[in-house]
Amino acid sequence: MKSVYRALAGLVAVGVVVQAMSIALAWFTAIKDMDDGLVIDKNTDLNFGHLAHGWIGMIAIPVIALLLLIVSFFAKIQGGVKWALFVVGLVVLQIALAFVSFGAPVVGTLHGLNAFALAGVASMAARRAASAQATAPAETPAEAAR
Repeated sequence: MKSVYRALAGLVAVGVVVQAMSIALAWFTAIKDMDDGLVIDKNTDLNFGHLAHGWIGMIAIPVIALLLLIVSFFAKIQGGVKWALFVVGLVVLQIALAFVSFGAPVVGTLHGLNAFALAGVASMAARRAASAQATAPAETPAEAAR
């Protein structure tokens, strides 16, 4: 379970990096499209980068964070539940900041800043799991079969 915890925490951190990449793709695509004559207004369809950013941020990362929290109860990592709760809390804050940012764009700066916090906390959770795996006594074949 420690390795599952570590993988899920790592996926959250990687997901944040993919989020940054997808929003960069979204806006560089939008700028290129505007340079090519596209008018962006409320009727404009979202491009791939925007769709990826929304899907990853509203579905993938929250699901992975919730799975991390569930696994944390079984992984027997010292402080594992606490760190998983930090991850879930930052994910909830991230989504709330995104919604508030549509009405108050300056809040988007906090959305970007919180992404760094989320990546850092998820990375810390993954490192703690790796450390717990390294210091755990090796299982005998009989214990592993149970």
